[in-house]
Amino acid sequence: MTQPLLILFDLDGTLVESAPDLVDALNVTLALEGAGPLPERQVRSLLGAGARALIERGLRAVGREVARERMEELFSAFIAHYSAHIADRSHVFPGVEAALDRLEAAGCRFAVATNKLETLSVPLLTQLGIESRFAAICGQDTFRDENGRNIPKPDRRMLLETVARAGGDPGRAIMVGDSRTDVDAARNSGLPVIGVTFGYTDEPIETFAPDVVISHFDQLWDAVRRLSPDLA
Repeated sequence: MTQPLLILFDLDGTLVESAPDLVDALNVTLALEGAGPLPERQVRSLLGAGARALIERGLRAVGREVARERMEELFSAFIAHYSAHIADRSHVFPGVEAALDRLEAAGCRFAVATNKLETLSVPLLTQLGIESRFAAICGQDTFRDENGRNIPKPDRRMLLETVARAGGDPGRAIMVGDSRTDVDAARNSGLPVIGVTFGYTDEPIETFAPDVVISHFDQLWDAVRRLSPDLA
């Protein structure tokens, strides 16, 4: 029996327009250093590598440098604020649920592979009402290496372990994402990749040469069919 096709999705900027709440959390955090606020259009290009990287990039953008201990305090403040306001202004992108419905009816299964913390990803998707659609929701803190360190994308292990947790087969999996990190993760894992144009990246997604590019979730069915012609 053929293994069901597993579609892995990035989260921020791919499934969910989460920038507004992330911007708010970052600016609250920068204010603790007497800096900011940064405009949303600038912060969007800083997203994609997780909360800690976002804070570090935000600090650089306002010309601040902090000691490691202070960074830990700022990280905790960011997480506390963001957790309390995780879906105030965030929403799924147009067409997501209809696209999932159509693909699920054709036998596809879904998982999330994100550099957002799993401990933030699950509550976000739960509040948005789509958590149950995914066989696995994995973040950069879900898997650890032999030294106990997080395994984020573009490390191939992040996608391959997500596929395994979802009960899938890497030979029957496709990645969907919005950034170079997602394309590189897919390439490192041997997975085909669909890029979306509406996400968070400082360069157009086409720059990174995904296998297919879409500008709306209405186009996801045809993109998946192109990469997996046996889809009914």
